[in-house]
Parts: sequence; structure tokens; C-alpha cells
Amino acid sequence: MEKSSRLAGFYNQPLDDRIGQVAEWANLSGEEVATLRRAMGLDPARADQMIENVVGVHALPLGIAVNFLVNGRDVLVPMVIEEPSVVAGASFAAKLARAGGGFQAATTAPEMIGQIQVLDVVDPWSARFDVLALREELLAEANEQDPVLVELGGGARDIEVRVIEQTAVGPMLVVHLIFDCRDAMGANAVNTACEALAPRIEQITGGRVRLRILSNLADRRLARARCTVPADALAFEAFSGQDVVQGIVEAAAFAAADPYRAATHNKGIMNGVDAVVLATGNDWRAIEAGAHAYAARDRDKRGNGYTSLSSWARDGNDNLVGTLEMPLAVGTVGGATRVHPTAQVALKILGVETAQELAEVIAAVGLAQNLAALRALATEGIQKGHMELHARQIAIAAGAEGEEIGRVAERMANTGAIRPDRAEAILAGLRTE
Repeated sequence: MEKSSRLAGFYNQPLDDRIGQVAEWANLSGEEVATLRRAMGLDPARADQMIENVVGVHALPLGIAVNFLVNGRDVLVPMVIEEPSVVAGASFAAKLARAGGGFQAATTAPEMIGQIQVLDVVDPWSARFDVLALREELLAEANEQDPVLVELGGGARDIEVRVIEQTAVGPMLVVHLIFDCRDAMGANAVNTACEALAPRIEQITGGRVRLRILSNLADRRLARARCTVPADALAFEAFSGQDVVQGIVEAAAFAAADPYRAATHNKGIMNGVDAVVLATGNDWRAIEAGAHAYAARDRDKRGNGYTSLSSWARDGNDNLVGTLEMPLAVGTVGGATRVHPTAQVALKILGVETAQELAEVIAAVGLAQNLAALRALATEGIQKGHMELHARQIAIAAGAEGEEIGRVAERMANTGAIRPDRAEAILAGLRTE
């Protein structure tokens, strides 16, 4: 039977039932199910081998976003995040997008940029000419550093040379090594190749190499996602579908024009993106850096410094159409992705075969998260749904345990007063009943 990520009532199922449903979906082994059931998928002994000075393990919730249809394939999406309403918002937005055929997503080649900084060059423009003239020789030397990656179809692709004529330390030449990393994020491969090329670059240019490291502005490794939502699917309560479409388009225009709004708009996108990146053991800090640098890439042309990563518009049939484009340097091999047990289970649940497939799903989740936030902001406001879900955390902080948590949260939500003092009062009342 064909699998569907449209899991009605998944949120209301008991924890054990949800785990069982996901295990059946992804054909998880007993050991993989045990990884999900343990308080921490990562034990302290393994953690001690991953970083230095380990004293414990910090756990975060792992949730599953449902309803996703990406490039015609149903996907359950593991998300690691501590903030309430994010998983629910992504799942709801994915349901809306299904009404228009789900998400279409694509990626460019998995090419990263390595930078080699060259100082004290007498004639930078002439040195640039000399480096480019030896392009093939430099690419061959770079490829010698990782023959396995080359056999898999990756490796050095091109050499670019930039001249920065004015800096605080004088002119500098910047050599870019364009490197196809295949299914790895690629930092280690790129950095190794750049360090290997440095002596030869000094010899060619007569300059002095200082830094040799990849750039996290991975603007050659882009992921794009698009969805179309019929106006009728957006209607609810007193809001017509056309009202919601107009509200989202106007909210998106605000983010495109104003950097103060764009920062929060993009943070909402990254709520979804980072949660999947974390779940799969990828470097969320690199993704964040690249995303925000990309959002500011046209600052000289736009004149306003920073803009939104997504765009929303109305098409000729009055449907809402959203698009997202951002750098997404993620991997399915190497690093924590293959060391962390929960990350391995997350990849199995996703069912992706390549890093590019993973990036496509992540881009779709980012766009879904953006849709959920904009719909709320443009209609009833962000706090109503968020605070109702946040009520459980407030109840726990007030000391509620077990069944008390749901009862305290429900009473707070019913009164509309979702605050620590109300939680404490309600809990005290429950315990004296």
C-alpha cells in the first residue's frame, strides 16, 4: 500500500502510538525504535568521543511534521526544536500546500567555495591572470587530496580569482576553489584542498597566503521550494480565502522592504530549516550564517541592507504562490550525521538518498514554516495558537506533573490567561479538589 504522510489526528495520539506509526512508516529496526524511546539517543560515552570536555548530554524534543508532499513524494519530517507551535505550524501549512499539489523543490549542484587569501601581491591583477592560466594544474592538485570523492563524481570544479583593492591591510587577492562535495557537507574536504594549494598559490603570485578555508556563503549550493495554495483552502472563521491571500502578500511585501521585519520573517523560516538540520546531525550554525548572508547579498543594489528569503504573490487564478531560495549545505555522510544514532534514524524516516534530496525537503519545510507564520500574523495574530501550545510548558514550569499538565494547560487556554501565576493558581486548585 502506498504510504501517505497525511496522518489525521497524529497530534492527539499517545506517544507510544506515534512512535509505532513512525516505526512502521520507516521500517525501523528494534534498535532504531529504542533510540527514539530512550531519553537521549546519544549516550555520554559516545558524546565524549565527539567533542572535548564532555560532562553530559543535552536532550531536545524530536517531533515529526506530517502532511508533507515534496516533489510528489510523501515525507514524514523529523524536527528537533524546543519551541512550541513550530512542528504543528509546519504540519498545518503542509496540509494547506497539499491542496495545491504539495511542494516542488530543486537544488543546484552541491558545490562549495574554498577561499585562499593572498597578501603582499605587487600586481594583483597580473597575479590573477597567472593563477587562472594554471587553472587545470591547480584543479588536478586539489583532486589529489580526496581521490575517493573524485571517484564518486565530486571534486574540484573551477578556480575563480577576485581582487579586493581596498581593505584595512591593503589590497588582497582571493582565490576561490569551487568544489563539488557530493553527499557531504564538505567543510573538511574543501579546507584540506585549500591548504594543499596554498604553497603553489604563493609561488604563482609571489604573495603571502594567510587564510585557507571554506565560505559558509554557499551561494553555488542553493535549494529552492515553491508551493501553490488555493484561496479556498486558506479560508477560516471570519476570514475569506481572498482576505488571507491578500494579508499574506502584504505581510511578505513588508519583509521584502524592511530589514527589521525581514530578520523576524527569516527567523520563522529558520525555525523549520534549523529543526530538520539539527535532527539530521548537520551544521545548523553554518546554515544560519549562509542564509542571512544570502539575504543581505544585494545590499548595494537594494540600498536597504537585508531582505526576505521568500516571496509570496497571487497568481492569475487568485491562488497564493510562495517561493523560497537559500543556500543549504547539508550532508548525508560524514560528521555527526553518521555518528549520532538519532540523526541516522531521522535520515531513515526521511527516506532521502542524497544530500540534494535532503536539501529539497528542508527548503520545503522552511517555506511551510513561513506560510504558517504569515497566515497567523496576517489574520488572528501569532499569539493565539502559539500561546495555547506554550501553555503546557508554562504548566510544567509551575510544577504540574503527569495528567496535571494537560488539565492546567487546558484551563489556562479556556480563560485566555496563559501566565505562570495562573498556572500556579490552577495547579493549587487542582491539588485541593
